[in-house]
Amino acid sequence: MAERIHEVLPGVLHWTARHPSARIESGSHYLVEEGILIDPIAPSEGLEWFDGRQIGEILLTNRHHKRSAFELQDRLGATLRAPRTGMHDLPGDRVRPYDFGDELPAGIRPHAILETWPDETALEIPHHRAVAIADGVNNYDGLGFFDDSLLGDDPEAEKLRLREGFARLTAEVDFDHLLFAHGTPIIGNAREQLRRFVAG
Repeated sequence: MAERIHEVLPGVLHWTARHPSARIESGSHYLVEEGILIDPIAPSEGLEWFDGRQIGEILLTNRHHKRSAFELQDRLGATLRAPRTGMHDLPGDRVRPYDFGDELPAGIRPHAILETWPDETALEIPHHRAVAIADGVNNYDGLGFFDDSLLGDDPEAEKLRLREGFARLTAEVDFDHLLFAHGTPIIGNAREQLRRFVAG
C-alpha cells in the first residue's frame, strides 16, 4: 500500500509508491531544508506536489532508481546526480556523475558497498545523522535481502559479500537513522540494528 508524503524526521519527508515496471513498493525521500530529493518516484499526491518548492538536487543511490527523476528534473530544473560507476546506463547529457568519497551538496557523502554491485551506494547525510541505501538491504517486514532469484548465480555468497559491505559501513559511518529505497525507514538505533543484521 502506497504511503503518502509524511515526515519521518524533522525536515525529512518519506513516501512510497509501486514501481510501474519492477512492481515493488519503492521508497523516496525529500530533504526539505536542503532542497534534495533522493530516488524520487511519483507520489500519490502527483508530481505537481513538488511545484513551487525549492528543490535544486536529485540524488540517485544507483542507476536503477531513475523512477520519476527525469520528469522531476524537467519540471523543477534540478541537477540530477548518480554514481559514476552506473553512468554507462544513464544519459550523460542529463546526469552528473559523483564518485564515492565525494562531498555532495549539503555535505552528503556517498559510500561504496560491494564491488560486484558497482554502483550500490549508501548516502551519508550528516545533518540528519541518517544514511540512505539503495538495494543491498530492504526493510519490508524487518531487515532483509531481496529474493535469491535477484542475487545472481550464488545467492548465499552474494549475501555474505553484502553483509561484509554493510559491516564496513557501520564501522566507518556514525548514524542513527536508515532511509531505504525499498521499505520503511528505521528511526533511531538504526546503526546497531543494521550491525546486528549483517552479523547474522
